[in-house]
Amino acid sequence: MQWKAPDRPMFTARSLWRLILPLIVEQLLLVTVGMADTVMVSSAGEAAVSGISLVDQVNVLLIQIFAALATGGAVVSSQYLGRRDRENACRSAKQLVWSTFGMAVLVGAAVLLFNRHILRGVFGNVEPDVMRAAETYFWLSALSYPMLALYNAGAALFRSMGNSRVSLFASAIMNVINISGNAALIYGLRWGVAGAGTATLASRTAAGVIMLVLLHKPENPIVLRRLLRPEWDGGILRSILRVGVPNGLEGGVFQIGKLLVASLITTYGTAAIAANAIANNVAMMSNLAGSAIGLAMITVVGRCVGARDIAQARYYTRLLVALVYACSLATNLILFLLCPYLVRFYAMPQETSDMALLVLNVNFVMQTLVWPLSFTTPNALRAAGDAKFTMIVSIISMWVFRIGMSYVLGSWMQLGLLGVWAAMQIDWVVRGIIFTLRFHGHRWEAKHVIDG
Repeated sequence: MQWKAPDRPMFTARSLWRLILPLIVEQLLLVTVGMADTVMVSSAGEAAVSGISLVDQVNVLLIQIFAALATGGAVVSSQYLGRRDRENACRSAKQLVWSTFGMAVLVGAAVLLFNRHILRGVFGNVEPDVMRAAETYFWLSALSYPMLALYNAGAALFRSMGNSRVSLFASAIMNVINISGNAALIYGLRWGVAGAGTATLASRTAAGVIMLVLLHKPENPIVLRRLLRPEWDGGILRSILRVGVPNGLEGGVFQIGKLLVASLITTYGTAAIAANAIANNVAMMSNLAGSAIGLAMITVVGRCVGARDIAQARYYTRLLVALVYACSLATNLILFLLCPYLVRFYAMPQETSDMALLVLNVNFVMQTLVWPLSFTTPNALRAAGDAKFTMIVSIISMWVFRIGMSYVLGSWMQLGLLGVWAAMQIDWVVRGIIFTLRFHGHRWEAKHVIDG
């Protein structure tokens, strides 16, 4: 294993931290503001919270499409910048913006036309007031999809330039508008669900506009030119889809699997459902730094592969995975010590608190030991163009281990919630082993995203 720093490094320590730190703050902002958003919406009543919760489960699946295309665009743009081909980097940015916007318009139009049918098809017959709330929020969400897609595309492009401060700035503005909009429309005007949806629409619109404006600045390494004159480039679009489609399928199947596992947990009783909700909320904080560094990995490895410098791609992958391990150790140790107090904060019955505390303590250990290999390492493979392999492994492991073993351990062996979380961690172990072996091999080096 070669740990020696390259003679001519493509990234200095300072440039890496300038890329990573804003991403960590952005991830932290998403979690904390999301929790505040939920508390504010809860004042609109139980039906409002339930309706929005149902829609958000569908929204996550649909938003995977935009995020996947954005990742594909980031890989392509990073590789062109690594090759010092600014012209094609700018052309790929234009293709990404138009393709994500067009996809979002189509998805949004389908939701507007088949709103109730989609909700009833996914969730069946729910209480009338919950369905009315869901329909209202789903309709307003659909209007925001195009601008959300533009925000995702812009954030990915700025990350590929090595500038994550822009996405942090846009995210901060978006969340300020969302929170203040909720306060004015829910608390002030008493609009309820419509107020929450309108605030979300306004915040996403602002973020999308900010990204478009900043991408037109001529001093950027990537600049949008003649945006109102679409110029479809089949070669570049295929390169984006080469990463985006497998990534989207992987993310979509992952979310479907989570829904299936969630439905299994509902059969274990109210205490298990509540404990799972608490554990998920606390566990989200344990991989914030890892998720942020994983996003940075796309840019760093993509640049190295674009420059045809596989040695540096390997070096920075090892460096960033090691950094995730260090952050994960520190974060999970702190959470392990604070966990009894965090769980007690939810004021649940003792049975529920004990159950949440048990699964969380096991999770902190496994998160530290295994999670970086199973979720950070594959981002290096995706950045190199090996997205189809990561998709196949993730989908098979998800269905066989996370879902299959959930039923074996949780129901057949009667371990309940602990069995479901153990199945998830077995999934991590399997992925981690396979992705590590793939990275230490050479087959991914022969993959390509851009031609030439």
